[in-house]
Amino acid sequence: MRLTVIGSSGSFPGPSSPASCYMLSAEDEQGKTWRVLMDMGNGALGVLQRHIQLEDIDAILISHLHPDHCIDLSGLHVAVKWDPRGWPKGRIPLYGPDHINEYLSATHGLDPEPGMSTEFEYHSWVEQQPVSIGPFTITPYRVVHPSKDPYALRVECRDAHGYTLLCYSGDTDLCDGLVHAAAGADLFLCEAAYQEGRDDALRGIHLTGLRAGQAAKEAGVRNLLLTHLPVWNDPDIAVAEAKQAFRGPVGVAEVGATYRVHPRPEPHNPPTTTLSAIARVDPPLRTIVLES
Repeated sequence: MRLTVIGSSGSFPGPSSPASCYMLSAEDEQGKTWRVLMDMGNGALGVLQRHIQLEDIDAILISHLHPDHCIDLSGLHVAVKWDPRGWPKGRIPLYGPDHINEYLSATHGLDPEPGMSTEFEYHSWVEQQPVSIGPFTITPYRVVHPSKDPYALRVECRDAHGYTLLCYSGDTDLCDGLVHAAAGADLFLCEAAYQEGRDDALRGIHLTGLRAGQAAKEAGVRNLLLTHLPVWNDPDIAVAEAKQAFRGPVGVAEVGATYRVHPRPEPHNPPTTTLSAIARVDPPLRTIVLES
């Protein structure tokens, strides 16, 4: 399984990154490559097209209905509906909280019937009820955030390389749902929008690096990758906070990087590198290793 960071800026796009959008890709047993998006925040649609053609999207998963996580679905609707060359595929499967059709329709002043249902095939999350998309199985867990029905997403992947597990926090504060979603994850993609000592009075909204580390420790994950940092956050502070609680590898999601999540080594095997990120800055490629 591979995770490509399309956008990771917290709450609004930054000068070098769109808001939240992440692409998962893996091959099924027949050799077909599946591409699934998690969230589609402000600015993501343009950057996404540097990586794939829009018709290559197999499904979209939305954690919650805030613009920095879903508003670029509105632009995708336009691309699907009005491309004069014709859209080569059917409706795009779209999974998210209830009322997502009404939410998106309102962004264009559309009547909810049909709204954007001619471009998207809507599916509503049911808490802890898994859905299967190609080699992926996704289970939503309700978390704590001031929006209607926010979810963390537990993503299991069975492909030719074996079984891997990723958890995406969405937006949340520390809660049981987050820990359950992340339990045993090979990679925990976790928001850290707040900072200890600066945002202590703000609870029930976002995590700090420290609370992300606490969740990672409690869940027993292998690697922690922090994301959703707003432009005023220092990534080094977020990482230092996380390391106070979590002893495993910690990194910060880099826009344009692709992280390869490898199966957990068998107990009798010697430790091997299990997660790497490749980010094109200038040729040649630069490789970042979180766990070895």
